[in-house]
Amino acid sequence: MTETSPQAFAAAVARHGARTAVVAENGARLSYAQLDALRRRAAAALIALGVRHGDRVAIWCPNNVEWIVAGLAIHSVGAALVPLNTRMRGHEAAYILEKSGARLLFSVGRFLNQHYPTMLGEQRPATLAQIVVIENAEAGDLDWDGFLARGAGVADAEVATRAAAVRPGDCMDVLFTSGTTGLPKGVVTTHAQNLRVIAAWSRAVGLNPDDRYLIVNPFFHSFGYKVGWLGGLLAGLTVLPHAVFDARAILTRIERERVSVLPGPPTLFISLLGDPQRATTDLSSLRATITGAAAIAPSLIERIRAELGFKVVLTGYGLTETCGVVSLCAAGDDAETIALTSGKAIEGIELRCIDADGRALGPGESGEIVVRGYNVMQGYLDDPAATAEAIDADGWLHTGDVGHLDARGYLRITDRLKDMYISGGFNCYPAEIERMLVAHPAIAQAAVIGVPDERLGEVGKAYVVLRPGQTLDAPALIAWCREQMANYKVPRSVAVVDALPTNAGGKVMKFQLRQQA
Repeated sequence: MTETSPQAFAAAVARHGARTAVVAENGARLSYAQLDALRRRAAAALIALGVRHGDRVAIWCPNNVEWIVAGLAIHSVGAALVPLNTRMRGHEAAYILEKSGARLLFSVGRFLNQHYPTMLGEQRPATLAQIVVIENAEAGDLDWDGFLARGAGVADAEVATRAAAVRPGDCMDVLFTSGTTGLPKGVVTTHAQNLRVIAAWSRAVGLNPDDRYLIVNPFFHSFGYKVGWLGGLLAGLTVLPHAVFDARAILTRIERERVSVLPGPPTLFISLLGDPQRATTDLSSLRATITGAAAIAPSLIERIRAELGFKVVLTGYGLTETCGVVSLCAAGDDAETIALTSGKAIEGIELRCIDADGRALGPGESGEIVVRGYNVMQGYLDDPAATAEAIDADGWLHTGDVGHLDARGYLRITDRLKDMYISGGFNCYPAEIERMLVAHPAIAQAAVIGVPDERLGEVGKAYVVLRPGQTLDAPALIAWCREQMANYKVPRSVAVVDALPTNAGGKVMKFQLRQQA
């Protein structure tokens, strides 16, 4: 079994060299052999720019072909990939770049009316030696072609030597996830554990070389990256990256490119089902999907099957700390099981619900969900205290989620200990948003909860206490938030209150806020 990303991709190239590996949004195509040639050129350029085994290299860019080439190249030279959320503001990205010690950043140029390298500005960490602009470069940027040219003096043999030196236990990536402290933590995972998780997920979905896999899930997330483009390429299929979700554009691409696999959050399918163009679009190629990340009605599962034509519809559960996957439903499960549970633990993984004393609970008894097995992260980057808090002495990862297992071992998630909510497929951590809100000059205190939303599953609602003598209206605060934080974090409603409900210890009692909402 191939246990590193370079080995696994080389095996795919050997089997499928002449087949189409990727199709860009503009229709440009690369075979596996052509993609591999680009990977080698990019790896050579990284070597020329001084990237060493064990270094960290970041990517801050929407889904495109160059993202995939850069990702493969980073793996090839033994560096760790650090993806950045494209919705982050400059100071948010700068924190992760500094914390990870990234030597080099692949960045989009102008995107969503922002020039991303400029957003970093004076916050750019001293450790970041080079920025490569891989799309929409402006004057003065080192663009993609200029980057590739840097590797002209590096021999193919040196690139091959570096790839061969990558070991199964080497760090493959560091994905940052926020926690209750509100500051993102870097999740360290290895090549071997990621490849094993990808293989389990691919078997469940039935990925095969004849599939055409449209990936709208962002590449900065394990859903779009690990079981997205990387899983697709290792299965020998055709990957179709898509940068910005637009239901009409997705429907057009499904028909034109005969897409067969299209995962995504429930919001994606609700948008497709609601678009008038669906009635006149040929969706007969659609075969398999997997969704999750929010509460799902059984009727939606039925509609995804009946009206979009998917033969395989699955749900699952995972965390960044578990290489993205813990449990999955099976293709033969009924709509109610798929909608109301997150499936069974993947093979080789232990899953329990425990009480406050750490005792394993029986079927139907709710408690904290804990996970143990090969998918559990190596730890949080440079944070042994947070690692010890998350992974106990017996190797169980404490997820902070609450749920129960049924008699079949299927997991049903009922609550979140950490108050996290999920908006449009993105994890939102109230502590992080609250920390940003109290930086507003008019705000003394803030508490954020997730409230139901028909389109996004959940959205944020902020309760704020103003400083003495200050005034503030909701639209103004929401507009300010859009300037300060990623869009999915922005509260969609605001309530100005005289005081927040607290217990004797001063902790905000968010259950009371939820009851009010």
